[in-house]
Amino acid sequence: MAQEIEHTHLPIRGLNLHVAQVGTGELGTVVFLHGFPEIWYSWRHQMRAVAAAGYRAIAPDCRGYGLSEQPPEHEEVSPDDLIADVLGILDALSVPKAFLVGKDFGAMPAYGFALQHPGRTLGVVCLGIPFNPAPMSFDAIMPEGFYILRWREPGRAEADFGRFDVRRVVRTIYVLFAGAEIPIAKEGQEIMDLADLSTPLPEWFTEEDLDAYAKLYEKSGFGYPLKMPYRSMHKLPNRLDAKFQVPVFMVMGEKDYAFKFPGFETAMRGGVMDNFMPDLKITYIPEGSHFVQEQLPEQVNDLLLGFLRDHPSAA
Repeated sequence: MAQEIEHTHLPIRGLNLHVAQVGTGELGTVVFLHGFPEIWYSWRHQMRAVAAAGYRAIAPDCRGYGLSEQPPEHEEVSPDDLIADVLGILDALSVPKAFLVGKDFGAMPAYGFALQHPGRTLGVVCLGIPFNPAPMSFDAIMPEGFYILRWREPGRAEADFGRFDVRRVVRTIYVLFAGAEIPIAKEGQEIMDLADLSTPLPEWFTEEDLDAYAKLYEKSGFGYPLKMPYRSMHKLPNRLDAKFQVPVFMVMGEKDYAFKFPGFETAMRGGVMDNFMPDLKITYIPEGSHFVQEQLPEQVNDLLLGFLRDHPSAA
């Protein structure tokens, strides 16, 4: 019988962060870090799989997301907060070391934590986002309608999203991000105009799943999620001399629109990441989308459990 996912709030660095967890952890702990427009729920399939295999699964809602508390509105937003939050969660739960699994912007704290705290890291698994040793600048290489450039602009996405209810906004972003093309608006068009209700949800994403996301974004709103990641990417540090001391497993869906970002495929297929990660494995999933862990959970679970088994912890 599948174990029930439990929910709690932990006081972490002045904020009450929501954490979902399941599993006894006799084989170790796995921390799952979500992206946008996601929440802990994005990892539901992987959490149950690793728990059934003997691990403890921990999936927080990032600060400002879902059931986690909002940082003060005037507070400076920094990617370093996400790394410090992971450390705070591990300390609060008395977890000495953990595997980190990240996707989308959740890859940033996964990579960053492994570099800053190699002694607390057993290994890193990232879906869809290669390690970038320097902040990416899209201004010169992407058109003005590129969704990241649009959402980076204060007030632009707020006005765009504000035309619809939260459920419709989440639905549209899921439809767009599940596709193989980069979302780019034309002149006079906003990102929310790129799909309407006639565009079906992906077959693996149910109306009940959408309800779960919408409910939590109704609580959190989109204010902080637009700041993190879209308005703080430029704050990522230069890490040109980075050297990972832990094993890294990169899983890339070949139909993930992000695979078409300039430089992404070259970084992965050209061996660039090997310079930073002496123990790197990369696997491609031909039909995999940006949400590959929800789209093809059994395949992702098999890959994840294989990595965990190949790198047994001392737990």
